[in-house]
Order: sequence, then C-alpha cells, then structure tokens
Amino acid sequence: MTSLDPAIATRLKRDPAGLVPAVVQDATSLAVLMVGWMDDEALHRTLTTGRSTFWSRSRGEYWVKGETSGHTQSVREVRLDCDGDTLLLVVDQTGPACHTGATTCFDEGLLT
Repeated sequence: MTSLDPAIATRLKRDPAGLVPAVVQDATSLAVLMVGWMDDEALHRTLTTGRSTFWSRSRGEYWVKGETSGHTQSVREVRLDCDGDTLLLVVDQTGPACHTGATTCFDEGLLT
C-alpha cells in the first residue's frame, strides 16, 4: 500500500498499468533530460526523499536516478499537468542524465 497523499492520488490519471509518465527537466538549462514512469509509490518516494524515483517497466522494480551511476537528480519541483496524466520534475542534475553518457536522453534523437 502506498503512502501517497490521497489529495494527490485522486488527481492522477494513470495508464492501465497504474503508471504516469514523468518528464524530467533541468532547473538551470530548462533542457528536457529524460522521461520515466511513476506509480503512486514512486511519486510518494520522490516527494518525500527529493530524489527522482521511477518504476522500471522492463525490470519490474523501483529505481532511484543515479543510485548506481552517481548521476543524481535533486528534485526542486514536481508539477502535474492540466489533464492529470503527466508529471513534470524540475531537477538539479549531477552528471549526464542519459544512461548512454549523453547530457540528455534527447541529444541524438533529432528527427527534423
């Protein structure tokens, strides 16, 4: 059972797996760093610890950004969009955000 504040939980619109996408933005540069997935527990952990915590769909477990790499995210703000179906985390990023070593996960994804 999650400890997420019920006032927050009722505002979330989750996918069938109970997840909400979380866009992560650098507080200084405003660059979009990455996207992760959160359920109620991951959001609760993020709000209470100040460290970005996500649900790994591939591994089926929680993970804290930077726990193994040292490339941490200190959360300044968590916002919910107007539809309640996407979160925005504004963070202070230490080191690269992408697991490839790139500054952001969107560095090499230019399509146009």
